[in-house]
Amino acid sequence: MATERLRPLEDEAWRGFLLTHDRIWRSIQEGLAPLNVSMAEYSVLALLGEAAPEPMRMSELAERRLMSTGGFTRLADRLEKRGLIERRRSAADGRGFEVTLTDEGRDLLRKAWRQQYGDIRRLFLDRLGEDDLRVLADIWKRLAADPE
Repeated sequence: MATERLRPLEDEAWRGFLLTHDRIWRSIQEGLAPLNVSMAEYSVLALLGEAAPEPMRMSELAERRLMSTGGFTRLADRLEKRGLIERRRSAADGRGFEVTLTDEGRDLLRKAWRQQYGDIRRLFLDRLGEDDLRVLADIWKRLAADPE
């Protein structure tokens, strides 16, 4: 069975989402570039910062980042080499590894948070009213739910 083309309104909504996402994502990446941190690295630092002072398991971080364990291990290797995170064998079971931010990682995260929050406000939040934000929040919840 052939899939029908998108109606004009559907096409406008979909393309608008893609274009807006790309532009905002690119601008946020450019804002983080002077800090020498990628969006993937930032997202790991942010997850660890939100969990602090508790460590997070490597497997949980990989899952939250929607990454394979191998891909996440390579990302963690880069962050550890830069002195931004520490990995330790899990005290609970000795099998997995737990990750925490170093002091240098916390300092970088604070700078990145300031930069990113400013960009998010300028590029997105300040351009919408409260009603717009409520509608969007509802839409994102519906779209994030498993369609099955």
